[in-house]
Amino acid sequence: MVRPERRTKADVAAAVVLVAAVIAGSAVVWFNSDARATVSQTAPRPLPEQPPAVAVPPTLTEAWRAPSPATPVPVVAGPAVVTGAGSEVVGRDPVTGQPSWSYSRDIPLCTVGSEWNRALAVYRKSHNCSEVTSLRGATGVRGPQRNSDAEFGTRLLSDGTYVTATGRRTFESWRSDMVLTEQYGIPVDLKNPDNNIERPDCTYSSVAVGEARIGVIEKCPGTTLGDRVTMLKTHPKDYEKSEQVFSTGLGSTQTSVVAVNEKRVAVLVRDRSEVLVYNTGGSIAARYPVHLGPADLHGNVQVEPTRTGSHVYWHTGADTLALDPTTLTPQWTVPDALGPGIDFGGRVLVPVRDGLAVLDPATGARERVIPVDRHGYPGPVQLGAAGSTLLEQRGDTLVALR
Repeated sequence: MVRPERRTKADVAAAVVLVAAVIAGSAVVWFNSDARATVSQTAPRPLPEQPPAVAVPPTLTEAWRAPSPATPVPVVAGPAVVTGAGSEVVGRDPVTGQPSWSYSRDIPLCTVGSEWNRALAVYRKSHNCSEVTSLRGATGVRGPQRNSDAEFGTRLLSDGTYVTATGRRTFESWRSDMVLTEQYGIPVDLKNPDNNIERPDCTYSSVAVGEARIGVIEKCPGTTLGDRVTMLKTHPKDYEKSEQVFSTGLGSTQTSVVAVNEKRVAVLVRDRSEVLVYNTGGSIAARYPVHLGPADLHGNVQVEPTRTGSHVYWHTGADTLALDPTTLTPQWTVPDALGPGIDFGGRVLVPVRDGLAVLDPATGARERVIPVDRHGYPGPVQLGAAGSTLLEQRGDTLVALR
């Protein structure tokens, strides 16, 4: 019989050297990895669910505030109010503002959004905002992640089912498992040259989402038709081949998308102070004049801040309009407002100079104004709510009112 192999001292020494090399190599990989550069502190116990407000309180005072430059609007993920600053995302108790969980990396945040009861943190790499992590609102536990082609200045827009990351040269949409459902435009790292883009030289100056549809303003060189409004499906059969519902010229270069649903898209023509509502055949179904304030530009893409509920609430820069969610035509107007409205406690709240106007949701009749001391802040106000806590995004600061 063949004698079994016997290890010599040289064999043992070689094995030791190999093990040491593997350990050293693993240490180098870990030292330079994203895992080492990530700090995740989950909640010791899940935040409790917040029941919705049943009424508007007689008064509101500031309960807490936190810096949050990475959230252009208040971000609520499940029971948590989420703030973002620098490289850190924090899930807070909506009543006290105390941190319940946090997540940070050694690279800066681009923006933070929410959907599916999760916070969506988008981090910046050298050439784009490519690192996306989802965090469960109740605990901060990491959920699905993805690498994206989102541009600097991206915003996250949600229609209740899909999330779209905006951009000037490309934008893309994700479903709840963070799988890509749609990509439109020419990304920096082009993977598929034949990506069904009919107008590859165009840029995108305004984006809105709703009911699995995207409305976008395309600015195309060499055209006499001005800007184009295009409606796309958020989840086409093949994400690499966009499905266009319609696209038409607007005859103006000062346009932006107001709102979109499955059947219609509303477009502001700023130089005519007019909104045009298009149907899916590309024909004008309605038009109406509006009173405008100065244009509000967000990074490299203009997003008209709308909120949905019993109405679509749109701030023109001067007034707040309540639009019918089906026809996208105005039902009532609040003049001299600071931002879009929000449904809260059976009423509509709209930020105005001296506080929050309380309105009848059916007629827009002003019932009263709740005084709010904004300590001299003069800019636009974006509203949100977590249970009975009202939230105001004032520039780079999030303020909670109770």
